[in-house]
Amino acid sequence: MQGTDFNIETVEFLDPSGKLKRPLPDALGGRDKLIHLYRIMVLTRVFDRAAINLQRTGALGTYPSNEGQEAIGAGVGLAMQDTDVLVPYYRDVATQIQRGTLLEEILVYWGGDERGMCFSNQAEDFPVSVPIATQCCHATGIAYAMKYRRQNRAVVTTCGDGATSKGDFYESINIAGAMKLPVVFVVNNNRWAISVPLEKQTAAKTIAQKAFAVGIDGIRVDGNDAIAVYQVVSEALEHARGQHRPSIVEALSYRLCDHTTADDASRYRDQKELDQARELEPLIRFKAYLQSEHQWSETEDEALYVDCDSQVKKAIDAYKATPDQQPGEFFNYMFAKPTANLEKQKKEYFAEVKRHG
Repeated sequence: MQGTDFNIETVEFLDPSGKLKRPLPDALGGRDKLIHLYRIMVLTRVFDRAAINLQRTGALGTYPSNEGQEAIGAGVGLAMQDTDVLVPYYRDVATQIQRGTLLEEILVYWGGDERGMCFSNQAEDFPVSVPIATQCCHATGIAYAMKYRRQNRAVVTTCGDGATSKGDFYESINIAGAMKLPVVFVVNNNRWAISVPLEKQTAAKTIAQKAFAVGIDGIRVDGNDAIAVYQVVSEALEHARGQHRPSIVEALSYRLCDHTTADDASRYRDQKELDQARELEPLIRFKAYLQSEHQWSETEDEALYVDCDSQVKKAIDAYKATPDQQPGEFFNYMFAKPTANLEKQKKEYFAEVKRHG
């Protein structure tokens, strides 16, 4: 048999013009809730632009933009409960904001200081994972602990389409299915794993169908539609918590930005494809919906951007005022009880610090 067409529906609430295609989820009834969702996306976009400017001026390290993918993080964050655990990758600013992570903490981390991932809130959420797909393994371990303790909780772990080509991903979804673990794998299919397009990564027609091989649920959602992402992830989390049904949620988006500030996507990506993707991006779509159905005005929109810009500027000031980490402090967090070898390295390190002034 050559190939299989699984005909997986792509769940969508808003069409590209911002028109509602199906009834709004009950939990999102009311203007305030929808504006909150839009605000998260706008704040993420404003933060992104500021972070890139900081990197360009040498005030921040390499930074991965979220541009064009804000609806995924916004929907995921709103769907999660406080007792759930987030195991993120590096494009989850919108989710982290809703989990209580401070903007200045995110800046501290991308400024090269691991203290930025020691969150003031949601201390059980995991740090950002830069290695590809390793966070999926961590997520299955946490989900096993929740099941073992008979807790009504779930884990959300995120990754890009490139991560689904890694063994860590396959091993994680397999063990999640075999052990019936309360974990949801959200895959941001933004079509590019750095410079590698999706069609060169896999012969599968969808990423969602990879779930079927390991006996778990596979769902596809329009990743430019924050309402759809919220609803799909909410349902997946209910199944994970109540029935220990793991799942893969494939969110279709497009990376409007470079992979990171160290990348130049114009070297490998067609400009026409990029221009077409910009017409489908999530902020334009959601704003059109608010304007047509909830009397959202340009004055309100401008005020929202001004407010978000002010919030980001305060975070930048707090980031710049963060005291430098003390030399050698990282040795204190390697082991609960320092080993003799670690103590030797620490002594040698301080000797070198003293020698070089």
